[in-house]
Amino acid sequence: MPYTKRRRLVSSAVAVALGATALAACGSSSDDGEAQSGPVSLTYWTWAPGMDKVVDLWNKGPGKKEQIEVTVKKQASGDTLVTKILTAHKAGKAPDLVQAEYQALPTLVSNDALADIAENVGDVKGKFADGVWQQTTLGTDAVYAVPQDIGPMMFYYREDLFEKYDLAVPATWDEFAETARKLKKAAPDKDLTTFSANDSGLFAGLAQQAGAQWWTTSGDKWKVGIDDEATRKVAEFWGGLVEEGAIDNQPMYTPAWNKALNTGKQIAWVSAVWAPGTLTTAAPDTKGKWAMAPLPQWSDGESRTGSWGGSSTAVTTDSKHKDAAAKFAAWLNTDGDALNALAKESGIYPASTSAQLSGAFTSPPEYFSNQPDFYRKAAEIAETTAPSAWGPNVNVAYTAFKDAFGAAAKNKSDFTAALDTMQEETVADLEKQGFGVAR
Repeated sequence: MPYTKRRRLVSSAVAVALGATALAACGSSSDDGEAQSGPVSLTYWTWAPGMDKVVDLWNKGPGKKEQIEVTVKKQASGDTLVTKILTAHKAGKAPDLVQAEYQALPTLVSNDALADIAENVGDVKGKFADGVWQQTTLGTDAVYAVPQDIGPMMFYYREDLFEKYDLAVPATWDEFAETARKLKKAAPDKDLTTFSANDSGLFAGLAQQAGAQWWTTSGDKWKVGIDDEATRKVAEFWGGLVEEGAIDNQPMYTPAWNKALNTGKQIAWVSAVWAPGTLTTAAPDTKGKWAMAPLPQWSDGESRTGSWGGSSTAVTTDSKHKDAAAKFAAWLNTDGDALNALAKESGIYPASTSAQLSGAFTSPPEYFSNQPDFYRKAAEIAETTAPSAWGPNVNVAYTAFKDAFGAAAKNKSDFTAALDTMQEETVADLEKQGFGVAR
C-alpha cells in the first residue's frame, strides 16, 4: 500500500478515505477467507503479564470452536514497542494484533499500521464509557482498536493524618491549594503532595480533566494546543504551589518519594485507579490508612476526571485475517471470563464498564481493605472520564515536558514558560516530519 506521511492525517475527511480506499487496497475482512480456508493462526504482541494464560481461554474455548488460534509474543512497552511495530510494518511483517497505549494510536494510524475494524467488532461500543471509546476512534467513524484497560484519575490521601490535622478532603482545586497551605502551617515538615515531572502522563491527565485538547485537526493539518487555556490554568496552578513552597517539587518513584509516603511526610497523592499496587510497594507500612476520593474539580458541581495510562487491542493493516483478529480483540476486552482473567493474571483495571463491578472487582484491593466501596467509587469516577486528544508525536511532547518542567520544578521557576517550550518543540517536530500544522 503506498503511503506518504505528509498526506495521511487522521481527520474526518481522511477517515473516509481510509475506510473506502486504504482498506480496500490493503485487504479487509472480505479477503480474510478464514471460513473457507480452515484454521487461522494469529500473532499478538503484548507486554501485559500473564497474557498467555488469558489467551489460553480463547484457544480452548471460542477460538477452538471458530478455528482461530492466537499466539502471544511478549514485548517491551511504550515507545520501544511502537518503534518495533512501525519497523515491522514498513517491511509488511507486523503481527495480526498489538497492544497499544491510547496515546500511541494516532502515531500508528498516521503511519497506516492499524486497520479500521468498525465493521468487524460487532456492537461493543456500548460496553465502554464515551470518553474511553473516543480514544480508539480518534474522533472519526472508524474504530482503530478495542479499549482494554484504563487509568481514571483519583485523589488518594492518608485518612488518619487528614483527621489528625483537621483537613477536609478537597472537592475543588482551590480547596486543594488551601489544604496544602493549612497542612504546611500546621506541620512544616510535611507536604500534601509533590509536583513530579518524571511521568508525563500525570500532567497530561490533569490537563485533560481541565478540558485540554492538545492535538486536533483543522482541514488537512494538525493543530497543536498544548499551550491552550485549560493547560495554562493547570500549569499556573501547580507552578504557583511549587513556587510558594506549599507542596514539594521532587519526582515520584524515587527512594526518597517512597520514604515520604511510607513515613507520612507526604500525605496525599494525585494518581489513578492503579495506585494501590504502587502504594503496596512504596508505602507498605501504611496499608489500611489511605482512602480514595474523586479528583478535585475546577468548579463546584463539576464531575470530570482525567486518564493516566491505559491501553487497547488493535489489528494491523498487515494482518491477512482482520475479521478473525477483530473477533478476538472484542472477546478479550468484553467477555466476562476473559476480563476476570485479565484482572487476575495481568492486574489490569478493565475499560469495560460491566466488568468494573464484577469478578475481581467486587472486593476492594487488599491495601484498601478499609474502603469496601473502593471499586464502586472507581467505576463511578471512570464514567466521568473526559475525552482526550492525542497526536502523532506524543513521545516528543512527553520528552519536552520532562525536560522543561523538570527544570522548572527543580528551580521553582515559571511553569508557563516550560509549557511554551513544550508547545514549540512539539510543533517543530511535526513540521520536521512533514505534517501540515495550522498556526
